[in-house]
Amino acid sequence: MKPRIMTLLIFLAIFLLIDYYVFQAVLVVSKGWSPISRNMLRYGFWIPTVLSVAALLWWTFDDPYRYSAGFRNWVITGLVATYFSKLFAVAILFVDDIYRGIKWLTNFFYKGADGNMQGESISRSEFLSKTALLATAVPFGTMAYGIISGAHDYRVKRQLVKLPNLPKTFEGLRIGHISDIHSGSFFNKTAVRGGVEMLLNEKPDLIFFTGDLVNNESSEVKDYIDVFNKVKAPLGVYSVTGNHDYGDYHPWSSQEAKRQNFKDLIEAHRLLGFNLLLNEHRFIEQGGERIAIIGNENWGGGGFSKYGKLNQAYSGTEEAATKLLLSHDPSHWDAEVRKLYPDIDVMFSGHTHGFQFGVELGDFKWSPSQYAYKQWAGLYQEGSQYLYVNRGFGFLGYPGRIGMPPELTIVELKRA
Repeated sequence: MKPRIMTLLIFLAIFLLIDYYVFQAVLVVSKGWSPISRNMLRYGFWIPTVLSVAALLWWTFDDPYRYSAGFRNWVITGLVATYFSKLFAVAILFVDDIYRGIKWLTNFFYKGADGNMQGESISRSEFLSKTALLATAVPFGTMAYGIISGAHDYRVKRQLVKLPNLPKTFEGLRIGHISDIHSGSFFNKTAVRGGVEMLLNEKPDLIFFTGDLVNNESSEVKDYIDVFNKVKAPLGVYSVTGNHDYGDYHPWSSQEAKRQNFKDLIEAHRLLGFNLLLNEHRFIEQGGERIAIIGNENWGGGGFSKYGKLNQAYSGTEEAATKLLLSHDPSHWDAEVRKLYPDIDVMFSGHTHGFQFGVELGDFKWSPSQYAYKQWAGLYQEGSQYLYVNRGFGFLGYPGRIGMPPELTIVELKRA
């Protein structure tokens, strides 16, 4: 308990210092207002602070995992949005304080000899105070917009991939690809249902889901079984697990409880009608020709879990003309797939979410995700092998998206 209390005290100190600093701008800006307006702003400023302190106390002295993942996400989002936004104000006010300090020193050293009051205080700039408060409002408003509009602004991405060894009977095969559903984060079931309908309206021949059905607990998907069980395709729906599907980030009462959670996740895939591939493969045959669908359990770079056994999943597919791999984490492509399995034609993955924040204008794309992942969104090619990274259907942590909308991918395969 002591480390938790120490963490609480540190966060309380940081939050209160930030709030006190920004409040100085509030005092300056509201100085000439009517008493009612002035008091509404000044007292209202502290309401988010009180809520934030209450949230920190709740997180420290209660068990937040007794509550839904969605509720926890909203608490964290509220804290991050409030204080991340205020840091912009702090930066501007700090510039103002540097200016005031320099001016104070100038008065102290150069005016004191003429009999003026040494080191007289310099008032805070009203212009910079207003700028600081505006700087707080802009990121906060942007994050709010990302929740209200961006979280369910589903976009269809179409990609053509040409393969020299694609069997003629699979010419023009249309693959629907979704990833990172994170059902425990959803807050608008109607909008989610609309995203599923958009995918089905594309009429894909085959659908891949590349992991992270839930955030932590298999029970999160319960309310969305009746939504995602509508995901159907003539040649089937195939899925794999992502790093969040194993419950590794949840404090379980026992290892047996954790194992049962994963069993329940497997059952959820069955109820959805997904063909879950746990380090195994399936063949799809048409006109006497076939392609292999290889499903690898999560294999992540860095500190992420490595449950995947690609050698096991791959074994037996050697003679398939075309091999398509489902593997959640794109770092798997460089780390293992390209080095050891040069005949895997296309790998489908997700995981990055495109950081749920970025800019995409024509061929230009940028996101903080690119500093963590070499391949983070869209199509990549090395030699004759391809990797497609889906930006994700859902969201995690921050319940929204800014400039990086949720993605429904249609990959069409053609003979080169």
